[in-house]
Amino acid sequence: MRHEIGKDRAQQADPEETAAAILSWLANEPDMLGRFLALSGVQPQQLRNAVNDPGFLAGMIDFLMGHEPTLLAFCEATATKPETVSAAWHHYSGPGLGSGDF
Repeated sequence: MRHEIGKDRAQQADPEETAAAILSWLANEPDMLGRFLALSGVQPQQLRNAVNDPGFLAGMIDFLMGHEPTLLAFCEATATKPETVSAAWHHYSGPGLGSGDF
């Protein structure tokens, strides 16, 4: 039963707040931000407008989810549970092929 309660809390976390926390964390990690920008193709001056794009937010969260050490570094630095990041990822990315949600 405890597992379900934790899962419910992660799903109730505001995905926008989680995305904002990720962006804030990246902004304070210059090497990580540089890597993300290089992989995403977004220029630093485009960030202000990009944060309003759900596709950008999905890609930013996907960046964390795609590399466990980065995800865990974010979670440790911000006291965020990985399940919270996962819930935000699913919110912005939508169902995947293996999810059974489509």
